Order: sequence, then C-alpha cells, then structure tokens
Amino acid sequence: MFSLILVGLLINKIGFFHQQTSDDLTSILLYVVSPCLIINAFEEPYSPKRIQQFLLTLFGIILFYLVDVDIFIARIVFGKIKDTALSRVVQYGSVYSNAGFMGVPLASSLFGSQGVFFAAASLAAFNVFNWTHGVKLFQPKQNQLDHKAALQKVVLNPNIIAIVCGLLLFSLSIKIPFVINQAVKYVGSVNTPLSMIVIGNSLAGIKFSRKMLNSKILLALVMKNLFFPVIAIMILEFLKISGIAFYTTVVMAACPVAGIVVLFTLQARGNPRQAITLMSISTILSLATTPLVFAISKI
Repeated sequence: MFSLILVGLLINKIGFFHQQTSDDLTSILLYVVSPCLIINAFEEPYSPKRIQQFLLTLFGIILFYLVDVDIFIARIVFGKIKDTALSRVVQYGSVYSNAGFMGVPLASSLFGSQGVFFAAASLAAFNVFNWTHGVKLFQPKQNQLDHKAALQKVVLNPNIIAIVCGLLLFSLSIKIPFVINQAVKYVGSVNTPLSMIVIGNSLAGIKFSRKMLNSKILLALVMKNLFFPVIAIMILEFLKISGIAFYTTVVMAACPVAGIVVLFTLQARGNPRQAITLMSISTILSLATTPLVFAISKI
C-alpha cells in the first residue's frame, strides 16, 4: 500500500496529476468503483452465519456511535475551544475515519471479498452519522439540514445503495448475469491501486511546517489514530465479534481522518489549512499506527 502511495507521489512530482484529475478520480472512486467493489463482495452463496456476523458487526459500530463513546469524548475535549473553526475540525477529525477511500481498499487487500463484505457495515454507519452529526458540526443552526434532507443524503449515497442491493443479492442468492458481473468485478478491481495513487498525489502537494501544528491538532491525531480505535476493539470484543469481521472493523476504525473534513470546512466558508493539516498528517501517521492498532487487537 505504501508503494502505491509512492507511485501517486511520483506521478504528482513529474507533473502528470492535476487538481481536476484528482477531483474527477476521487468522484469516480467514491461513486462508481467503490459501489462495484461492494456489490461484488456480496456475490457469495447465502450463509446464515455470515449474515449474523454482519448484523452483529453493524450493531457494534452503531453502538459505538449511538452511545456517543467517541463523539461524546470529542465534544468534551474540543467543544470549549474558542476558535470555532478549529473546534469543529478537531471534533470531526477525531471521530470520522476515511472509511470509504482508504478503509475499503485496505479491507479488500487484506481479506479479499469477505473483508469488503464486513467493511460495508462500517461504511454504512459512517455515511449515516457523517451526514447527520458530522455535517451538523459545520453548519450554523439556522442553516442545518432538516431531517428529510439529511435522510436523502444517506439513502441516495451510491455506497448505501450498493450495500442494500448487495444484501438483497446475498440474502436471495440472486446471480448477476455473467457479462454484467464481469464488468462490475473489473471496475471494482481498480479500487485499491487507484485509491492509494490518489492519496499519494494529495500528500505530494502538502508542505509541512511547525506552524501547521498546535496542541489541539496533535491531541486529535492521537485520539483518531490510536485512542478511538482501541475503544472500538473493546466494544467488538465485548460483543464477541471475531474473525474477519473483527479484524476488518478494526482496520476501518484505525484509518486516518476522513478527507471530507476539508470539503465540509470549505462549504462552511472556513480556512481549510487546519483541516488539510489534520487529514494529511493523520494519513502519514496511519502507515505506522494502523499496523500498531492491528497488533493491539491481537493481544
């Protein structure tokens, strides 16, 4: 994965990657490639045990959010920061992982289609809470999405649609016609290399300096990359989730800060520097912290 990121960095340095290219590829990955990968992962013979593990995993992730384990802690730690822009960036960044863009490729590389199958549970929960609690952090009360608009954002997300379709295919043992199935498989197969190349390209444009860091961002990095993933491990073990379902969910939780924090900041007409700093450093640190969290989960 690190080698693929270096490929993206190299492409950027020799001038083949432009901003519009990066934006277009990001949209293609999130809204076309990732849904194809998810649907392909659900094309397996129906297994009561696997669907039970999936639902239990989904429950564990939702529990992780609903009891406000991480959201509640993040609000206590960062909610009283006087700088509103910084407060919302670190609250969001410390809670939400790059589940779709980095988590799904990691799950696919490590555990194949079974990994993507269980990663879909984390992706579903992320989209639900991202478009409710997450977006709420960045919007003034008078401009906040109403419940209907928030529900539309969740329901119409291509990855959620893919998860629902995949569950139907899996539960009813429906087989997609061969030609269509091959097309879906081929499109989904580019997810891991293309995702890592795009991430490498985005990191190549960051110029780091000491001025970019402050104590709040450093604390958010520790919480996102280490502290909250360990809490996720504890919840999963409490629910007795094991095997690929357990390890896939741990990897998803250990992923770096979600890149959408930059988009939300721009939409709120804020300076994206702090969001870019948090996301970029978290991504670089994840090269070390994700294996570390994975090792902790095996203790």
